Amino acid sequence: MSMRVGILGSGLMGGKLGTIWARAGHEVVFSYARSEEKLKKLARDAKGKARAGTPREAAQEADALLLAVHWLRIDDVLKQAGDLSGKVIVTCSLPMSADDTDLVIAHTSSGAEELAKKVPKARVVSAFGTVPSEVLFGVFEARRKAKRPSLVYCGDDKKAKGVAAELIRDTGFDPVDAGPLRIARYTEPFTLLIARLAYEGKGGPELAYRFERF
Repeated sequence: MSMRVGILGSGLMGGKLGTIWARAGHEVVFSYARSEEKLKKLARDAKGKARAGTPREAAQEADALLLAVHWLRIDDVLKQAGDLSGKVIVTCSLPMSADDTDLVIAHTSSGAEELAKKVPKARVVSAFGTVPSEVLFGVFEARRKAKRPSLVYCGDDKKAKGVAAELIRDTGFDPVDAGPLRIARYTEPFTLLIARLAYEGKGGPELAYRFERF
């Protein structure tokens, strides 16, 4: 099913996921980058139904929004996006410190829960933060393989989680429903473990994970 997806934050995660979703047949609007030219280049390279726009244009009529900005820029991008009432917001933005050394929110809350407080009329789902951007294109290219890597997600709205699960499948992952949004208190620190293995371990950052039952 084709969706209209707005990308709020067109860095490594937003740029790659937006490109993948455009190639999967969705309508994508890239927004919030350091230059308009970068947004236009992303849209050209993505091909399909992709274009550049402002955060407000990305949010208008979107079936889903991907929030992929540094934690320090959350308030700014939300202000530029405008009214997000009823919108499905899939967030991969970690609540990291300015120097990216540690979580500034953890244990008793999470970045996803704090985001939900900022946009109480939106429907927030936490997803995609638990894998490095370097693995995304490889997973998408291998999406027809029988065994897909897993990707955990969590949220409080059933329909919003359904939208997120569809985007996860279109990226090439097997969606794993981890429960309500408060479970982001566990998935966000898990992301730091994945980052350590990806960027400081052997073999390079093209790392994914898969849960199996025996």
